[in-house]
Amino acid sequence: MPIIPSGKVATSWSVYFVRTRFNALYCGISNDVERRFALHQAGRGAKALRGKMPLQLVWQYHVGSRSLAARVEYALKQLPKSTKEQLILGHRKIHIDHTNSVQIMLSI
Repeated sequence: MPIIPSGKVATSWSVYFVRTRFNALYCGISNDVERRFALHQAGRGAKALRGKMPLQLVWQYHVGSRSLAARVEYALKQLPKSTKEQLILGHRKIHIDHTNSVQIMLSI
């Protein structure tokens, strides 16, 4: 991992979707998606997922910074579920325009 000027190791963030047994989608961010998903499965992650096992990690997308990941997460949460499903299935692709504010552009 690259070292930033303060001497800290720069971390790389991703946004992800988890599907619950009720077919609901949970969107989250992490700098280690596999570790975070393991926490969710152990019931120690987000409260929204507790008691909704089994869980499936169905989609993840590398973003970069934590700030950008949080903005992308918010934008994805605003999408209708049908669009999220198309993204998960690969029928749509995500393009991030982060000039002033994050805009999620989905292409077919």
